[in-house]
Amino acid sequence: MDVLLLHGLLLLPLAALLLYRCSPCFQYLCKVAFFNCWIVAMATLLSPFAAFWGRSVDNMKLLRAALLPLKRFYGIRMRVRGAEQLQLQGPFVIVCNHQASLDLMGMVEVIPERCVPIAKRELLYLGTVGWACWLSGIIFIDRHRRDAAIEVISHTASTMRHENLRVWVFPEGTRNPGKSMLPFKRGAFHLAVQAQVPIVPIVISPYWDFFSSKEKRFTSGTCTIRVLPRVETRGLSPKDVPELTESVRQAMAEALAEMSMSDHGDQATEQPLLGLGDNRGRPQGQGDTARNSK
Repeated sequence: MDVLLLHGLLLLPLAALLLYRCSPCFQYLCKVAFFNCWIVAMATLLSPFAAFWGRSVDNMKLLRAALLPLKRFYGIRMRVRGAEQLQLQGPFVIVCNHQASLDLMGMVEVIPERCVPIAKRELLYLGTVGWACWLSGIIFIDRHRRDAAIEVISHTASTMRHENLRVWVFPEGTRNPGKSMLPFKRGAFHLAVQAQVPIVPIVISPYWDFFSSKEKRFTSGTCTIRVLPRVETRGLSPKDVPELTESVRQAMAEALAEMSMSDHGDQATEQPLLGLGDNRGRPQGQGDTARNSK
């Protein structure tokens, strides 16, 4: 009986490997689990180091360094267009479309120095992940209490000016894997107007060709990140926020539609590490201008 049990235990890894290779659904579940476990592990490992400096936006460098390798594990190639638009002096607000948790990989690819995201308050209570986010200066907002959210925005506007802080916001407010953008919430635009700082829109191309939570599919592929020209808010007042919000959303929606057409089928990838990608990847070609290092 012991021999049979031992043989069964030895066969389990082989069975799991065969299932991983043969079942896209099982492969999807494994990759999503690895993604979440990596985040928890890195947060647990790095939190004591971040705690040494206390709550500081400079700790975002640790989180960024921990998340950057994920694109290599999954064989996802990042192409960045318009990165020069982020080379601004002083504070500004970044608004970006929000499709899935994979957006974290796109965010750390381009996030400038002294930039922190605004996140839902519930994230604060996710154990070491919430602690690491708090230590990194991430701004938490209670989406269910409008008065508290307004107070956070007002405080953040003042902090941006005094501490040269940049803020990253997902104005759709929730994940949206659809072909069009959801209506934007106005908090990011009120923040930019109150602080009188520019808005920099960023659009991440759809993941349809290599990732789908609905179809339980997660392969390797190419992700394009496009940084649009900044939008100035100097001289604008709160009454201009609705028009400002809609004009920025329209520009981002047009960019997303254009990227969806031009990037379809262009799926050259990096070779995945640790066997986590599929076999479609190929080495990056000579003369490719994609920003891939970091």
